[in-house]
Amino acid sequence: MRERVLSLDAFRGFAIAAMLLVNNPGDWNHVYAPLLHAKWHGWTFTDWVFPFFVFISGMAMTISLARRAQAGADKRALLLATWRRALVIVALGLLLNLIPAFDLATVRLPGVLQRLGLCTLAAAPIVLWCGARGVALWAVGLMAAYTLVQLGLPVPDADGVVHVGVLEPGRDAGAWLDRLLLDGHLWKQAKTWDPEGLLSTLPAVSSQLLGVLAGYVLASRRQAHEKTMAWMLWGLAALWLGQVLDAWLMPINKSLWTPSFVFTMAGWALVVFAVFHWLLDAMPQPLARARWARLLHPLVVFGMNALFLFALSGLLAKLLHTVKLGDGRSLGRHLYQPLLDLGLAPENASLLHAIAFVLAMYAVAWAMYRKHWFVKV
Repeated sequence: MRERVLSLDAFRGFAIAAMLLVNNPGDWNHVYAPLLHAKWHGWTFTDWVFPFFVFISGMAMTISLARRAQAGADKRALLLATWRRALVIVALGLLLNLIPAFDLATVRLPGVLQRLGLCTLAAAPIVLWCGARGVALWAVGLMAAYTLVQLGLPVPDADGVVHVGVLEPGRDAGAWLDRLLLDGHLWKQAKTWDPEGLLSTLPAVSSQLLGVLAGYVLASRRQAHEKTMAWMLWGLAALWLGQVLDAWLMPINKSLWTPSFVFTMAGWALVVFAVFHWLLDAMPQPLARARWARLLHPLVVFGMNALFLFALSGLLAKLLHTVKLGDGRSLGRHLYQPLLDLGLAPENASLLHAIAFVLAMYAVAWAMYRKHWFVKV
């Protein structure tokens, strides 16, 4: 494990490239359909992206924490260092939410980076003081606790009507908890609930812990092809379990981060990572591995500064929509107009804008890679 795992960098790069693509359409009213989240229950390609990030964070924790702890490093020092990093990630998320208004009275408190940070805060002590069995038990226990609250706790909706086990927008137990503790600081498109709310952070931690379990395989002494086969088999099993839970317990739902969503997304993450690992690290033909390494090198470049690129892309997106030019239109609209002038369907023009944004961010990533600038939090 002294050398970087090329497939993990490529997998991380795939996740950040996909996130940049789905987060930056030319027009939110005309998004290319495959780049939309599921409206409520169910999932699309876009719903892969965030849980993949959480899962990858868990895999990385196995290398950065568990392996070092087993080697004799001071666990308390590792925990404090990880918590500092997690709090910085939360602070970055809050800062991005404050831009451009800097209105503390209405700022959205939850968010993608905030959830990543909170998951890391919760997962770190489990990884440091529990073995693989303990990590697995915690993952299941957190999902079980979440399920009991969601399905068994009577809660009022925004209109005061009490429900038990209703999994509809703004009417579930998680939405009630968010209104109780974060009222006025929730997702502006919904106002009565938040897709990165407090209660659904519990199963999100489970997603990270499942990534930790996959990381134990990565850090093991198994042969590379054996690792690939293990991830593929466990991925297929997780996909099956996700479908069972979808039918018998709670539907697959990203906004609620249901247990069926946890296992389905972990299953896809394992399958996709197994493919990357086979192509880049486990394939027995060196020449073939080298060819795939060249083809997938852009993803590796993205993966080396993934967190920085996500934060930068969020800042740039806000600036493009905030900065106004002489005619009152935003800078982003001016840059988007030439694509509209091509006469394409609005959804196709919106897709081209998203692709152009990804390419622009890749130029930044490539320049940083060439200069060996790797931003660590």
